[in-house]
Amino acid sequence: MTAKLNVNIDHVATIREARKTIEPSIITAAVICEQAGADGITVHIRQDRRHIQDRDISLLREVVTTYLNVEMATNEAMIKIAVEKKPDAVSLVPENPTEITTEGGLDVAGNYENVRTAIHRLKDAGIFASIFIDPDKHQIEAAHQAGAQQIELCTAEYAELTLSSRAAHGAGAEKARAEIERIKIASKFAKNLGLIIAAGHGLTYRNVGALAQIPEITEFNIGHNIISRAVFTGLYRAVEEMMAAIKV
Repeated sequence: MTAKLNVNIDHVATIREARKTIEPSIITAAVICEQAGADGITVHIRQDRRHIQDRDISLLREVVTTYLNVEMATNEAMIKIAVEKKPDAVSLVPENPTEITTEGGLDVAGNYENVRTAIHRLKDAGIFASIFIDPDKHQIEAAHQAGAQQIELCTAEYAELTLSSRAAHGAGAEKARAEIERIKIASKFAKNLGLIIAAGHGLTYRNVGALAQIPEITEFNIGHNIISRAVFTGLYRAVEEMMAAIKV
């Protein structure tokens, strides 16, 4: 079975917010992604609102006809937004105000009670609850115990290892293969616990294929690479090309 693709459209909003204007439209972007065959739309509403705004979530909830996944921190203000807007899914992520992008998985074990409370509030509101974590058994167990229905495995380390041409040879290639194996093991472990497995962070047309061959991974959340490609090819074609890359 081919894994689903949720397209993260945060960086359409990043361009808009650079000028604090009304374009490019996040809504138009979502519609084009769906028309191109995307299985869902993902956005991250950050506490500093550097790209996605509260109003975007409201509008996307009205327009998205496939699946709306909203990434957010675990604090009260964010969970309140989720309960009010009711996306299909919420992915709980760590958040550092000084980071350029999310730097790694959420430390569920170290923030267990806070995460568990957030998960229960989401599920009580009828929202599918996912947690973005590193491919680590300790964290997977904690996510399961906290009540998560899905985990999204952070692929940042694998992505970093496959960014340059040097990664295709020697030690770089060996490290990349080892990271794929780590993700495979984590995926099997999570599935045995009854969790649904997604993956994402830094994935590209060039490196997603190896992970798409892991049968336990049923969903990918990919954004930056698709939006970057769209600058040159248009968004519709960029989404189609990523879906083709996943269908190995």
